[in-house]
Amino acid sequence: MAIFWISVLGLYLELLMIRWISTEIRIFAYLQNTILVVCFLGLGIGLFTSRRPIAAGRAILALLVLAGALAVQSTRGALLAISYLLSSPGEIFIWGGWGFDTRAVAIFGTTIGLFLTFLVMVLILETFVPIGRFLGRLMDDHPRPIVAYSLNVAGSLAGIWLFVTLSRMEQPPAVWFLVLAVLALPLLGDCRRRRWLQVGALLGVAGLVAVGSGDEAAETVWSPYQKLAIQDLSRVSAPPSGKSPLVYFIRVNNTGYQAIFDLRPEGSGFDREGPGSKYLSHYDIPPLLHPAPEDVLLVGAGAGNDAAGALRQGAVRVTAVEIDPVIVDFGRRYHPERPYESERVRVVIDDARSFFATTDERFDVISFGLLDSHTTTSLTNARLDHYVYTRESIARARKLLREGGILTLLFAPLRPYIIDRLGTVLRDSFGEEPLVFRVPSSQYGPGGILFVAGDLKTARARIEGVELLSPMTHWAATDPVELTYETVPATDDWPYLYLESPRIPLLFVFLAGLLGLQVLYARHTLELPRAMSPMRWERSTWHFFFLGAAFLLLEVQNISKASVALGNTWLVNAVIISGVLTMVLLANLIVIRWPTIPLGPVYGVLLATVVGLYFVDIARFAFLPFGTKVVVVGGLTTLPMLFSGIVFVRAFVAAEGKDVALGANLLGALVGAVLESLSFLLGIKALLLVVALFYCLAMLTRPARERFAEATRPALDDAAA
Repeated sequence: MAIFWISVLGLYLELLMIRWISTEIRIFAYLQNTILVVCFLGLGIGLFTSRRPIAAGRAILALLVLAGALAVQSTRGALLAISYLLSSPGEIFIWGGWGFDTRAVAIFGTTIGLFLTFLVMVLILETFVPIGRFLGRLMDDHPRPIVAYSLNVAGSLAGIWLFVTLSRMEQPPAVWFLVLAVLALPLLGDCRRRRWLQVGALLGVAGLVAVGSGDEAAETVWSPYQKLAIQDLSRVSAPPSGKSPLVYFIRVNNTGYQAIFDLRPEGSGFDREGPGSKYLSHYDIPPLLHPAPEDVLLVGAGAGNDAAGALRQGAVRVTAVEIDPVIVDFGRRYHPERPYESERVRVVIDDARSFFATTDERFDVISFGLLDSHTTTSLTNARLDHYVYTRESIARARKLLREGGILTLLFAPLRPYIIDRLGTVLRDSFGEEPLVFRVPSSQYGPGGILFVAGDLKTARARIEGVELLSPMTHWAATDPVELTYETVPATDDWPYLYLESPRIPLLFVFLAGLLGLQVLYARHTLELPRAMSPMRWERSTWHFFFLGAAFLLLEVQNISKASVALGNTWLVNAVIISGVLTMVLLANLIVIRWPTIPLGPVYGVLLATVVGLYFVDIARFAFLPFGTKVVVVGGLTTLPMLFSGIVFVRAFVAAEGKDVALGANLLGALVGAVLESLSFLLGIKALLLVVALFYCLAMLTRPARERFAEATRPALDDAAA
């Protein structure tokens, strides 16, 4: 029971830290697997030092310091500044990043940002070391290693779904930490006074988190994806006309995101007469480009501005697709035009790619709203919007257009190569260069770069003949957008919209260096044993290391490939991770049932499935019904885990030190998480070849056959009994 409970606590806390830290300190929303790597490092160090004092109080103190730093205004400001300080390399585009005047100032700012990041990483590391020690001690002492490992996996599965449930219920971080206090209570030792002191400290953490996560906005909600705050701007000074169309402002993860506009003539004084048409809102443009827009699809519909524009311009039916249910709820309750209450509007809560794959409808107009995302998934470096702008995604969207249909795409890029990349993807998908306009920002909308593709003959005729669209001719003449069509396009295999060219960003190299400093810190403060030095590892220790590296890289691959077919939603990520752990449990059952299963053929099938996945296009299954698709896609992507699980559990049973074996496995997973950055250079599919290489190295370093058989037989007999 203790093994199960500490596993629940460990995975729950891991997801909590990833979500909480990446929200409050936005740089980790772009580099989210950095937190995952530090968690693995802390757990691995704890497993290697499992016979040292557990020191739960030290972990709680680290949480108190971190929560306190985010609650106190001065230190909170310093931590929030990390995102801006680390924006100077410019390779990973960070919304709201600072510009530095000179190279020396940029280097100084980056150094300060890295130092503050190191301090945050130290506090996270300290939090997980006691958990690793507790788990390592229990696993090493348990007489039935397969049962113990199965309980560890089952607890991890329960921890994942506990946190997913709280996120789905839109609970704030204070509640997360209250649940953490409950989970920690049975594991805090026998001394009643010390136990309640530590529980009190955890409750103090929850209180500090509540203070630090608070917002002066009208309402703050933690959606399944991000922290959203809406601010009432009705008291902000109005323009000279006496009416302001900007009524609410929504922030995500403490930075600007989108606004809610009231663009009704009676609501804002929106001038549509003669010269007044210069105030044309970009929300009105897409349906105006089609002579009879009966069916309009809005991708990234947000709080309802695009839907309101489509209704104003006569769209008969509007399908509004938005991934975040909280943003839609804000639109329903706060948008003055009430577009989501109209019978002509159908709201779909889904990922854009998932909707593209499953719908059989056709549309006159497809409009991509401002989809630029501040959020990534838990285990990968892909942002929520990455797979929306790939060549495959736009090609699928084109198939949803009726004859004579129009596709528009609005984006607000601050880098020329992003504009060029989007133009290249549209040209490749439609076979001709799109129309491109720079829509100026005004009080009627933020503007941006507007692309028009599809039936361009009709679009040009509408621009020239419809009075409301006349400003577009002026925009094209006075502020033209020049495209070279030379930027590498985004694809499902290389979806990195915000990276200029295939290469590993410098910031990821810096963070890898910080991990090395973390090891040095742990060596001097936690007295790491010599056994943790790779130079002293035995053959079997390397075996577990390579298995861990392959496992994590394969899991990242699973999530990335599944996103193309299933969508990039929180539910899909949880399902895929659960599928991986379920395969591990199934592998344990197979070994219990057939304890002498030969490993040679297992390795052969393992490598064959990994290499086979390299040639499988998961997107071809996207048309299947969701339930069937989950089974097919989840089964295909996680199948190698079944065979790697058999290999792992056979070796784990034979290992002399279960804590060292698990520690090496986690450190291997850490390396696998770092090597995910290779996808920036080689693409996502190429990671499978690295996975195959690691499994080959694991096969070469597996325990000697004689020792393996001798150590395995009693434990397997006991587990089977």
